[in-house]
Amino acid sequence: MIDSQQASRALAEIDEIARRVRQSRIYNLASLLMIMWGGLVFAANVASFAWPRHAGFIWIAANAMGVAGSFAVSAFTYSRTGVRTFDLRMLTAFLLFFAFGFATCALGHFGPRELGTFWPIYFMLFYTIAGLWVGLAFVVIGLSISALTLIGYFFVGPWFEPWMAVVNGGGLMLGGLWMRRN
Repeated sequence: MIDSQQASRALAEIDEIARRVRQSRIYNLASLLMIMWGGLVFAANVASFAWPRHAGFIWIAANAMGVAGSFAVSAFTYSRTGVRTFDLRMLTAFLLFFAFGFATCALGHFGPRELGTFWPIYFMLFYTIAGLWVGLAFVVIGLSISALTLIGYFFVGPWFEPWMAVVNGGGLMLGGLWMRRN
């Protein structure tokens, strides 16, 4: 028989293990998505720098591939774990997220440089907020990429797109790899 203090400690240990497993699963899925999106963002920034007239189409294609890739990663994760991670609610959240971003851009009459600053910071806002619930790594990644985006906006000049390829695309991939270690 165990006394109430031992039982309480045992339950606390079980809760801690469950929390770590939950965080590990979230970090595993997030790392896959971050690496995928980071590669797409890197490629889209480089392509936008090389072909600025086609930047709008490049970003539409990159975002469409990202949403499709998110479904594919979810299906892969589901086949391995039996846990559905990207469902109709997630698709709706993506659509609402993009709709709000597009409405903000339309009302703000942003130029290319402002758009290149707005979208990464907008995405990182949600990473940072999510990090308040699921783990410090999200907060660090979100704040770091946002700060480096603003540095690029104010100080990098005509090399802003390559800067963002490294900062945003590379930052997401690096963050995804870092999360795989945690």
